Amino acid sequence: VQLQASGGGLVQAGGSLRVSCRASGRALSNNAMGWFRQAPGKEREFVASISWNGGGALYGDSVKGRFTISRDNAKNAVYLQMNSLKPEDTAVYYCAGGLRPYSGRSLGDYRSWGQGTLVTVSS
Repeated sequence: VQLQASGGGLVQAGGSLRVSCRASGRALSNNAMGWFRQAPGKEREFVASISWNGGGALYGDSVKGRFTISRDNAKNAVYLQMNSLKPEDTAVYYCAGGLRPYSGRSLGDYRSWGQGTLVTVSS
């Protein structure tokens, strides 16, 4: 399966942005999906995950209440709506396909990775 992330860009602090991820090659409707991010010089960080049917979601502490993950299995896509963006949200955002219908916060819970999309938040 290949994952293609898109929608990144430059936004001012306090603004909003939605990034998307489309899967091709194999449907991921039976797998959890996740978003991670990596800022320069930092480790890849868990952002959010959503269960196979969209019934459950997890969020990293730094984005809880500001970001919302969703998915559309008919389109084989997952989305991350980011509101009230802060400069510290600046990073490359990666989508990932989970190993199981419900996946957690660890990198090891995911096996398919997209190429990432850059989100830059200016102060």
